[in-house]
Amino acid sequence: MNSAAPARTVDAQKLQTLIADIFSAEGVPEQDAARIAECLVLADLRGVASHGVSRLSIYLERLRRGMVERVPEFGVSEPSPVAALLDGGNGLGFLTATKAMEMATERAEKFGIGMVGVKNSNHFGMAACYLLQAVEAGYAALVFTNASPAMPVWGGREPLLGTSPFAFGAPGNPPIILDMATSVVARGKIRRAAAAGEPIPEGWALDKDGSPTTDAQAGYEGLILPLGGPKGSGLSLMMEVMAGVMTGAAFGGQVRNQYEKFDAPQNVGHMMVAFKPGIFMGEDYRERMGELVSRAKGSTPVYSDQPVLMPGEPEALRAEERRRNGISLGAADLEMIAGEARAVGVGASAYIEGGVS
Repeated sequence: MNSAAPARTVDAQKLQTLIADIFSAEGVPEQDAARIAECLVLADLRGVASHGVSRLSIYLERLRRGMVERVPEFGVSEPSPVAALLDGGNGLGFLTATKAMEMATERAEKFGIGMVGVKNSNHFGMAACYLLQAVEAGYAALVFTNASPAMPVWGGREPLLGTSPFAFGAPGNPPIILDMATSVVARGKIRRAAAAGEPIPEGWALDKDGSPTTDAQAGYEGLILPLGGPKGSGLSLMMEVMAGVMTGAAFGGQVRNQYEKFDAPQNVGHMMVAFKPGIFMGEDYRERMGELVSRAKGSTPVYSDQPVLMPGEPEALRAEERRRNGISLGAADLEMIAGEARAVGVGASAYIEGGVS
C-alpha cells in the first residue's frame, strides 16, 4: 500500500476498545489486553505512529507462533529493599514494563527510590507510556530497554546495538517527558517508510555495503546511524549494560528481531528507575521546577510563531487534539486492523469502518 492511499480519522477510544477486544479474543486476559491497547493507541495519539497500532499484527503473530506467552508467569527476586529483578516470563513487553514500573514506584514511595530490572521480556512499544505511568503517580523516572541489533558500535561496520530509547520523565507544569532514540531516527520509522514505499532522508541509514542510502528498505536491512556519532553509540551501549548485562536478558546483538526471528523468544531487557522528585528539596521541588520551566519557555523563540516547548509537550498537545478530533490512520493500517479483528471473530465496523470522517 503506497503513501497515496486515503487516510480516515477514527475515534481514539473506539480504536482502543477494538484493539483490546482483539487481544482478549486472542486469549490475553481482559485487563492485560486493555493495557496493551492503551499503550498502542497512546503512541498514535502522541504522534509516534511507528510504535502504535501499526504494530498490531506482529504482536499477534508472535503470540500465535508461541514466541510470546499470553498469560506469563512473573518471577521476582529482591537483592535489596530498593531493587528487584522481574522475570517477565516471556510476556508481552507492555505488561512486563508496566509491572516493573509499578514495582519501582512502590519502592520509591517507601524508600524514596526504586529500581527494577527485567529479563525475559519483549518489545514494549513507546517508552513514554511508562514515564507517564510514573509521572502521573507523582514520581520522576528513567526507562531503559535494549533491542535487536540495528546500529553499529562506533567505529564498527556490523549491527550490534539496538536503537534503544533514552527516556526520562519528571513532574511539572507541563511535565518533562523525554523519550528519544539513541539513533538518528527510530528504526520503526524506517520500517514504516519501507512498507509505504517512501524514501528516507539522507543521513538516516547505510545500506548493507556501508553506503549512504535514501532507500528505506535498503536502510532497514542495513545500518541505522547513531545520534551524534559516538555519543549515540555510547548511550546505546549504556542501554545494553543497564537493560541487558545487568538483568540477565540478551545483550550485545543477541536480542532477536521481532519481525524476522521466530526460532526463539526475544529475551528483551528493561530497567525502570522511579524516585520522589522532591527527595532532596522537599516541597521546594515544585517551585524550582516551575521556575525552570518558566525560564525555558520564556526564551525568545527562533521563529515568532513557534513558541518554545518542553520535551514531551508537543506530543501532549497533539494527544489532546487527537482525543477530541480523532486519529488519522492510512488505508493499509485500517485494513490490517479489520483483518486481525475478523481473524479472531471481532466485529470492527462499529469501531473503524465508518470512522469519524
